[in-house]
Amino acid sequence: MAKTKHSQTEKPVWLKYTPEEVKAIITKLAEKGLTSEKIGLVLRDSYGIPKTKLFKFKIGQVLKEKRAYIDSAIKNLNLSLEKQKKHSEKHKQDQKTKRAVTITSAKIKKLKEYNKKKGHVSSD
Repeated sequence: MAKTKHSQTEKPVWLKYTPEEVKAIITKLAEKGLTSEKIGLVLRDSYGIPKTKLFKFKIGQVLKEKRAYIDSAIKNLNLSLEKQKKHSEKHKQDQKTKRAVTITSAKIKKLKEYNKKKGHVSSD
């Protein structure tokens, strides 16, 4: 039996949300500070929306339109950097953490430069 693609493109019968309602939910979740990945999980688990591609758009597109897009890689690296800095302040002799702070800072800088070069929108 050949697989059909209609299950990926057609909206399930039980899904009662309109595209406007889904976009409103996405912006509401973004205002709470969630990244696009987390928003996708919340839509799936709490609202029963398996994928936003069913509505012919992506979560990142909606967030970029609303100027609420946060690059999750940069956000996660910033959180890691905060933890490393706290640890480094508490443990002055920890040389590995000092090196890790330097490396993480460099990664953030590289990612920001890459996003700027590629024209990706960033809300930093």
